[in-house]
Amino acid sequence: MEKQRLVLATQNQDKVKELSRILASQEWELLSLRDFAPDLEIEEDGDTLFENALIKARTTFQITKLPSVADDTVLEVDALDGAPGVRSSRFAGEKAGYQENVTKLLQVMEGITLEKRTASFRCVAAFADGLAERTVEGVCKGMILDEQRGKKGFGYDPIFYIPDLGKTFAELEPEEKNRISHRGIAFRKMAEFLENY
Repeated sequence: MEKQRLVLATQNQDKVKELSRILASQEWELLSLRDFAPDLEIEEDGDTLFENALIKARTTFQITKLPSVADDTVLEVDALDGAPGVRSSRFAGEKAGYQENVTKLLQVMEGITLEKRTASFRCVAAFADGLAERTVEGVCKGMILDEQRGKKGFGYDPIFYIPDLGKTFAELEPEEKNRISHRGIAFRKMAEFLENY
């Protein structure tokens, strides 16, 4: 039987790899936005994670005419009143890369003591197929270290520390990270929805 196709609404290959692992048990052929419109950057002009995730899922469905899932993910640092928040991927500027965002966050947090460096990764996953829409959320709590540790993962992973494990996200194997991460939690909820789709 031919698998139904599902489009991941992202150009980010790190994210595609991670989501492919999380959704591996699903009976879907996974594609990404890059397969259809490799140069398209969807403007995320919503005020919330839910709005941005839905914007990406709806836009991807309009382009591909295939069921689409998107996520919007933010890092919220308590000592910074929830920043970088919706600007997480652009914290150090519109064209900033992973390392520039991490460096800026470390600079902004200089002098903040460890017990006040609590933070949450929050992910909203959205589905759209022109008829149905669905959003789910996953949250993972941790701390922001004052130095980078680990080479795995991407984004803020080298400074996002899980006290219970004594490791940053960048020190975890992918399967271990996906078990506890915000994105893993959100997309397992999405997988339950997709199983009944």
